[in-house]
Amino acid sequence: MENNRIFNFNAGPAALPLPVLKEIQSCFLNFNNTGMSIIETSHRSKSFDIVINSAKKSLEKLLKINSFQKNKTKSKFHILFIQGGASFQFPMIPMNFLSKDNKADYINTGVWSSKAIAQVNIQGKKCNIPASSENKKFSYIPENIKFSDDPAYIHLTSNNTIYGTQFKSFPDTKGIPLIADMSSDILSRPLDMEKFDLIYAGAQKNLGLAGVCLVIIKDTMLQKCNDKLPTMLKYSTYAEKNSMFNTPPCFGIYTISLVLKWIEKEMGTLEKMEQYNIKKAELLYDFIDSTNFYKGTAEKQSRSLMNITFNLPSTELEKKFLAKALKNGLGGLKGHRDAGGLRVSTYNASTIKGIKALIKFMDRFQKDNNQ
Repeated sequence: MENNRIFNFNAGPAALPLPVLKEIQSCFLNFNNTGMSIIETSHRSKSFDIVINSAKKSLEKLLKINSFQKNKTKSKFHILFIQGGASFQFPMIPMNFLSKDNKADYINTGVWSSKAIAQVNIQGKKCNIPASSENKKFSYIPENIKFSDDPAYIHLTSNNTIYGTQFKSFPDTKGIPLIADMSSDILSRPLDMEKFDLIYAGAQKNLGLAGVCLVIIKDTMLQKCNDKLPTMLKYSTYAEKNSMFNTPPCFGIYTISLVLKWIEKEMGTLEKMEQYNIKKAELLYDFIDSTNFYKGTAEKQSRSLMNITFNLPSTELEKKFLAKALKNGLGGLKGHRDAGGLRVSTYNASTIKGIKALIKFMDRFQKDNNQ
């Protein structure tokens, strides 16, 4: 344990950087000398205007978009903060970009992809699945995908929290708009944003608090939105009003702004953030691979840097492992109910110290229980 806190490996809501939590704590009753808490501050105030614009500027810097692009002729992106988490984007995307006369391609790599596909079907719109890894219990990322003719967009889930797989590179869509759910690996590595027309990320995994969804949408994609939708279902509503058509999730956006500042201070760039995440994951994968007691569930070429999934020889041992791990200050290790087993979420806020503590425990548990 560290600072009387467990090493938190929950998949989401997930661990936040300790400096962020401390800053929230220190400013909670008096935010920026306003005499009010951030949760009491008006979203129409200058104080909150600074918060939301600071978050946007940090995102632009880290992702090298808009004013931070080297080539000023490249695409303009709109940064939006929308309530409802990533699940709200599942129906909102086809509402904005699909009609009865077109279709979309969805790559199915797990539960969250399947849920997104279901929301297209519920609306009675056309959805093609050009690739799926369901045939092997979503243990790999499909390659050499052949897309359908002229889809309105292609949708993928960049990292799969439940099955521990991740796109290492992204498909060449040859100009077809690419939309990505990046809820669990946003800002964990550099991105060529020109490849994407819309990305979205529920904040509670790698970015902040539950209830906020970050959406980054290319200007050309924004212009394609269905303008006949109810006001709160249109991306243009959020873009035109700086995400403040109504009261936004202020505390969640404030937390995101602090997490972004933490990344800038601790890592500086997403290239350095990626190297740190690779080091953490390699330590754990190397240990798992060195044993016959722990068995990784994702195929090696598709392994995630964010969610490391594995099994023990029996479910009884897995229950024992979880109980003993928690007693040793290691929490959030239970696998998702749809996959079972164990899962270690190594998001940006997780530390090498925590990974080493986990490995030490795993080694001792194996020696004590390997019959």
